[in-house]
Amino acid sequence: MEPLPAFDADPRAVGDRLRRLRQERGVSLSELAKRAGIGKATLSGVEMGTHSPTLETLWAITAQLGVPIGAIFDPPPEPQIMRGTAMEAELLEVFEDDRVTYELYRVRVPPGITQTSPPHHEGVTEHVTVFSGTLSAGPIKEPLTAGPGDHISWRSDVPHGYRAHGPDIVRATLLMRYPATPLARPPDACPATP
Repeated sequence: MEPLPAFDADPRAVGDRLRRLRQERGVSLSELAKRAGIGKATLSGVEMGTHSPTLETLWAITAQLGVPIGAIFDPPPEPQIMRGTAMEAELLEVFEDDRVTYELYRVRVPPGITQTSPPHHEGVTEHVTVFSGTLSAGPIKEPLTAGPGDHISWRSDVPHGYRAHGPDIVRATLLMRYPATPLARPPDACPATP
């Protein structure tokens, strides 16, 4: 069975937004690919709309740009569906408050598969409320467990994951909180001199 695409939006429009965000930040294609941990050809294909990236790849790219993943999609007339390795997320709403962007998702996690997500930019947090099933989620090194009616949250600027336990599909909501941050310099970069 062929995997479903990571998103339903027009890949060329997504690529155009990624390219524009990268250029606005003055980052080369090579540098962004290196920071995101992906190949330059992969990033080029995503920007041209000819490569179908995984959700994990899109999160790695947008984390390095310092923007929420919703910044690369049109505000959907209907909820936008995104698919990861083990998670289907329906973007319900994006809203801003002061210097923070929030994305609200309805998520579905089938049992038996683990989704590992790369770190988001500094200060990003994830807040999950489980409605059915049992979910293990959060930092890879210290995952949290939640059942129906439980709420868990964690800083997601570290590698983190999602896994449904037992035979039931997990149904939950996910609220992602993105503080506004400038594009971080790579660790070996020197500060600019005046």
